[in-house]
Formats: sequence, C-alpha cells, structure tokens
Amino acid sequence: MAGATIESHPGGKGANQALAARRLGADVRLVARVGDDPQAGEALAGLRDAGVDLGAVEVDHGAPTGVAVVTVADGGENHIVVASGVNARVGARDVASGTSDPDSAVLCQLELPDDAVVAASRLESALFCVNAAPARSLPAEVWQRADLVIVNEVEHEQLRDELAGIGGLLATTLGADGATLSQGRSEVAQSGPPDVDVIDTTGAGDAFSGALVVGLLEGRSHTDALARACAAGALATTRTGAQASLPTAAEIDKLLA
Repeated sequence: MAGATIESHPGGKGANQALAARRLGADVRLVARVGDDPQAGEALAGLRDAGVDLGAVEVDHGAPTGVAVVTVADGGENHIVVASGVNARVGARDVASGTSDPDSAVLCQLELPDDAVVAASRLESALFCVNAAPARSLPAEVWQRADLVIVNEVEHEQLRDELAGIGGLLATTLGADGATLSQGRSEVAQSGPPDVDVIDTTGAGDAFSGALVVGLLEGRSHTDALARACAAGALATTRTGAQASLPTAAEIDKLLA
C-alpha cells in the first residue's frame, strides 16, 4: 500500500507502563537494559524527564536496544513486530537491582526472559502484577504468586488453561467493550470505555495496565480502579505513539467527570 508515513517514537512495554504509572503520580523505578547506541538515548529521555528512576537500567554493549515496528491502520488498529535486542538479556541479576519494598507494586510484562519474570515474582511487594503480553506459558510459581494478571481477549484464550488456576485478580481487556475484573469464577467488576475518537491504539494496553496497578495500589475499589484504567486506555487511543499518548491523572479525572 502506497502513501504510508514513517515516524519514530520511544516505547517498549516495560518503559510504557513505567511512564504510565509515573504520569499518574506513582514513584517508579524501571528495571531494563538498553544498548550502547543512539536508540538508547531516545528510549530513556522521556522517562528521565518524567522522573522515572533509571538507576536499575543497565547499558549493555553486546546487543542493540530493543526496537518494534508498529503498523497502524486508518481505523487505529495496530500490528507489532518486535526485535528484542538487549531485552532478551535481562535476567534475575537485573531484577535484584530494582529490589522493591513491602508497600510497593511490581509490574512486569513478557518481553523479558522467564528467569527475569520469576525473579520479579520473588521480590517482596504488596502487589505483584503480570501483564501476560506477548502471551506465553510461565512457570507455575509465577501464576501462583500473581496478585493481578492482565490480558487482552486473544491472550486470555491462548492462556486459558493456565489462567484458570490463578488465585489473584484477572483483568481482561475487551477493546471497544471495555474490560472485566474477575477472581476465580466470579466477576468482581466491569467497565465500558468512555466514548473517544480513536486515532492509534498503540500503548492503550500499557496505559490500562499502569492505571489499574496504580489504582489498586492507591486502595481504590475494584470498580473505580477498573473504570480509571479503561479511561486511561481510551485516552491513549486519541493520540499517536505509545508514550506521547499516555494520560495524566487530571486527564482521566476530566474524562470520567
């Protein structure tokens, strides 16, 4: 198809979710790796400016910074191809450098190797959350430890058997139909998304994840936290790019009002 345009934006699920939580007022420490290349500076600049703690981000001289190619259709839907780069080298040692405390939340996604995810599950924290994207099987101890698992409809179907046994909360995003929050066989909350003009869905899931974790950590009810997460995801679709689209708490308050 002719007529397409090319833009470069900072991203990565971990970085997006860290910035999403930071924009909602949380103190955030990112555990990650970047390469020794020009892409590293672009990847970290916005996080640094926003006040995300980058003390646990390691510069790896052996591989490039992770890159994703995102194609966005006219209706806003996207398709993503990821070249992991140094993300594939993040391990338990990296996670140990981001040691949490009993009052904190740990949020991880699956653009990291299993040993990093397992190490994250073993950190002491008030809330351990897994955004199971891209979907794949995980060691049983991760699912058993998870206080919150976040998936979309496709990921839910791919991981149906494993998700059936989790004891914590399960958030399932449903696109234009909003999201549900369940525990065991019981649905504890549901929310529809606010009405917005969709431009680009890139980063919407990360906005949702960051907002849901922050809401639960703030002690909000399941219904309130889920509604704010849906609003955050909806707002993220109204702007192009992943990190540039992530909303502030004031923007969520305004939309819900």
